[in-house]
Amino acid sequence: MMKLMMSDYEVLIPDESCMHDFYVKFNGPAETPYENGSWKIHVTLPADYPFKSPSIGFKNRMFHPNVDDISGSVCLDVINQTWSPMFNLVNIFEQFLPQLLRYPNPTDPLNGEAAALLMRDPDAYNMRIRDHVRQYASAKIDLVGRDEEEPMGGKGKERDSRAACVDVSGTSPGGVEQLDLMEGTAEAAEDDGNESDVSEMSDC
Repeated sequence: MMKLMMSDYEVLIPDESCMHDFYVKFNGPAETPYENGSWKIHVTLPADYPFKSPSIGFKNRMFHPNVDDISGSVCLDVINQTWSPMFNLVNIFEQFLPQLLRYPNPTDPLNGEAAALLMRDPDAYNMRIRDHVRQYASAKIDLVGRDEEEPMGGKGKERDSRAACVDVSGTSPGGVEQLDLMEGTAEAAEDDGNESDVSEMSDC
């Protein structure tokens, strides 16, 4: 966590008493269709991190075969299945996510439309990514404004935030259901068009 805080990444910890739940600004890698795009990444650390992998997800929409376009869930083997305590959070943002965006795996998709388009017409796939970036990832990322469009207001949001700070061991990947229950009703997981309220890692 300290390495990430001391890096060049912009990090927001909404509640300092809940250090395992935070947001990171991630820029699309250069020389890819994602270049010039910016994404808000939700990170949740399980209680036994770094022995268990963190849960990560995109809050604004991402067009990629291995990212769920609605929920922001990420299917990435090095996090979901082959995580090691030797890895750290900086590795995720400097290596793992950029590599995922550069080298998608259409044979194991979370977004079937993106996977099919990539295999059928790579040029159209790249054009679709650029359109997605312009529509959903070109605006200035406001890490602080994460709760603006959540259906619950005021005290409800504060209560949900405290609930998310209890033991969430196993949120990666199997504990996503745990976190969903703690964060309230299923309505909070519905897509709002630009930013999803549930952005956890997929058990892929």
